[in-house]
Amino acid sequence: MTDTPAFLAEAEDLLGPRGFTTDPDLMAPWLTDWRRRFTGRALGMASPASTQETAALVGLCARHGIAIVPQGGNSGMCGGATPDKSGEAVLLSMRRMATIREIDAEAGRAVCDAGVVLQTLHEAADEQGLRLPLTLGGKGSATIGGLVSTNAGGTQVLRHGSMRALVLGLEAVLPDGKVFSALTPLKKDNRGFDLKQLLIGSEGTLGIVTAATLRLLPAIADRRVLWAGVESLPAARRLLVHCEAETGDALEGFEVLAQGTLDDVLNHLPDARAPLSGMHPWHVLIELVAERSKVERLDAMAEGMLASALEAGLLADATIAANETQAEAFWQLRDSVAASQRAKGPAVQHDISVPVEKMPAFVEEAVPYMESAWPGTQAIAFGHLGDGNIHFHVIAPRGVDPEAWYTDEAKAISGQVYDMVTRWGGSISAEHGIGQLKVDELSRLGDPVALAMLRTIKRALDPQGIMNPGKLLVSE
Repeated sequence: MTDTPAFLAEAEDLLGPRGFTTDPDLMAPWLTDWRRRFTGRALGMASPASTQETAALVGLCARHGIAIVPQGGNSGMCGGATPDKSGEAVLLSMRRMATIREIDAEAGRAVCDAGVVLQTLHEAADEQGLRLPLTLGGKGSATIGGLVSTNAGGTQVLRHGSMRALVLGLEAVLPDGKVFSALTPLKKDNRGFDLKQLLIGSEGTLGIVTAATLRLLPAIADRRVLWAGVESLPAARRLLVHCEAETGDALEGFEVLAQGTLDDVLNHLPDARAPLSGMHPWHVLIELVAERSKVERLDAMAEGMLASALEAGLLADATIAANETQAEAFWQLRDSVAASQRAKGPAVQHDISVPVEKMPAFVEEAVPYMESAWPGTQAIAFGHLGDGNIHFHVIAPRGVDPEAWYTDEAKAISGQVYDMVTRWGGSISAEHGIGQLKVDELSRLGDPVALAMLRTIKRALDPQGIMNPGKLLVSE
């Protein structure tokens, strides 16, 4: 048994009053996840200001056997940064580590602390004529450490990949308090395993990401944002293939949503307007981008792509945003889907993927199946069709008791969704991680060999099991 008073005294002495607190009022905002599905308790909240302080705190926890729950912007979707109800873990906040250490415009990379907010990095890179090609709805709160730890995706994965593809180097504190330092990027390095990839997507179960070296690209000189109406999701898939063939690497975004989903957004945003005059079963949001040397071709490319798509019967109607204000309005419609669905009441959200070419058929089977199996529910699918990642929500019937529904029907619904995804050869988590929300489902449906490998790595690096317990993997 640990000597808890001694640990608390040492932690307070190590980090000082700004770096460690047991005040319930100060901790309370960070003990509930963003979706308000999980609320826990903590022994204390540590807020180190440097890698050295983080390493010292983790080493102290290791000596006392104290569990650690790392947290970035607390904007995760699966409860991965929320402690359990035991109150025996330390909540380790990375928000004070918010320094952009370097932006090297010539090399096209940035080195930044784990607590840097994504939007802050976007703005700093933009001042240097650069960009990090990863964005998402929570960019104003999501931190680099959290994005790395969950291998975040977003609307630009189609062209640039997820966080795994953007991380060039990594610094992390391991469960024994030692620092893994590999921030210097190398194009070629054959010295064994790519250890940083073990930490990317590990959700804080193998170590605490303290800094990352990230790939930056030249800033976009201009873009064209298009909105199209199509007759079905398979038609949207055919349009995607056409766009890829016509525009190549200029295609950066390809998002889909059904007419009913768009109607919900328009009702939720009273000042918003539908991009097209008519109604269509499905809508597609397309973004084409160009660097400075290719700007002159952008209009012709966008217009030519739409003209050939219309001629081929791939879409029923389409428009190109006339200016940047209208382009942002188009994206606001897409980015407001989640909020508009929350306003309708309780729902279970599933961040799933299947092979890209199978997604239309999966949705066409899954939506009516779920609505038939659970009368009164509404199933919707929207998101990143181009990379096979669809957000599949099932909204509760009107008038249900939220707590009772989440405890009973919602769990059964999610189980059925994940069963279907697994049969289709897909993943129950495409970009949001496993956290505590899906830990039992991963244990139930995951490949036994893969799960055994994950547990072996976990035991080797964290033999005490103190790093983010109860997340990602079920304890043996």
